[in-house]
Amino acid sequence: MAAVDASQRDEVLESITARPVLVPLNRKLYTGSGGIEQAPLVVIDLATRSGVVGRSYLFAIGAVNLKPLAELLRGLFELVKGAALAPHELNETLRRRMALPGTHGLVGMAIAGIDMAAWDALGQSLGQPLVQLLGGARRPVPAYNSNGLGLLPLKDLPRDAVELVEEGFRAVKLRVGRPTPKDDIEALRVVKNAIGPEVTLMVDFNQGLSVAQAIERGRMIDEEGGVLWIEEPIRADDFAGTARVRDEVKTPIQIGENFMGPEQMAQALAAGACDYVMPDAERIGGVTGWMRAAALAQAAGLEMSSHLFPEVSAHLLAVTPTAHWLEYVDWANAILESPLRLRDGAVLIAETPGVGIKWNEEAVRRYQV
Repeated sequence: MAAVDASQRDEVLESITARPVLVPLNRKLYTGSGGIEQAPLVVIDLATRSGVVGRSYLFAIGAVNLKPLAELLRGLFELVKGAALAPHELNETLRRRMALPGTHGLVGMAIAGIDMAAWDALGQSLGQPLVQLLGGARRPVPAYNSNGLGLLPLKDLPRDAVELVEEGFRAVKLRVGRPTPKDDIEALRVVKNAIGPEVTLMVDFNQGLSVAQAIERGRMIDEEGGVLWIEEPIRADDFAGTARVRDEVKTPIQIGENFMGPEQMAQALAAGACDYVMPDAERIGGVTGWMRAAALAQAAGLEMSSHLFPEVSAHLLAVTPTAHWLEYVDWANAILESPLRLRDGAVLIAETPGVGIKWNEEAVRRYQV
């Protein structure tokens, strides 16, 4: 048996800090499921006995969830304090210990936050970027700009669309789900005219329609053409309904940001609910859950994109066999020392060990609640 370096023996979990912050957005975003004017984030620092600090953050969805999520993180950490820095083992331990209350919702998000921070710490301790630690190589990851194009007045859409492209992107996403089908088609035409045929366009209903409405509007989008995917047309957990929409609409159907773990993704795939999948790092189970989901996507032959969390998602997509698009948002940029770099419509993965996140502590203190 190979000798274990003394420093590696010390890589056990020592402490966790979970700080809730409300970060103002550069662009306020209004969708069919509500408006976002500030990003409610929980900033996580997971320290080992040797002094390595793994970092991650969670999107709390609403400010009301910030303090409960921070308390959950602290409580869950007590279940693994003193354990070895072994992310798979930590993930399984927490899932097993929380089996009775369930590992969906805030509990699952908190487990994912610890998981992502643990993987970051492991990468730092071994001096490897996360993508390399997972067996991949650093490469540019194609991204679309998801920071704008909410449910704005029609007159404001062209400027918003052009500005998003001018930030260095070749793809953007439009939120739809306006009062009438005609309103949605007018918005789609306005944006297509503004960005031209060379820019990829996705649309997102944010679960705003019934099955019948989704089929009607989906067919209208088919006739318009020029849309890469229709995202979350109906309630996220209605896989049978989404399968019906998929059967009736030619434009590919994209779902997945609300998959609570790889198990739910497997259920959606079994139902034939979608053409593409886009898991969310905090809901799919962190790095550990993502890798299991990526295997499911590969087996099903479906392209896999990401939802939010571009800092960690770039690493994950770089090792995803059916990698498609990274959803880029700048919601955490204000509290990061070094936000992601972009080039030619792609996110660049830094050489920094781990995920590459370091906090701008002054900004974290300013926005802490």
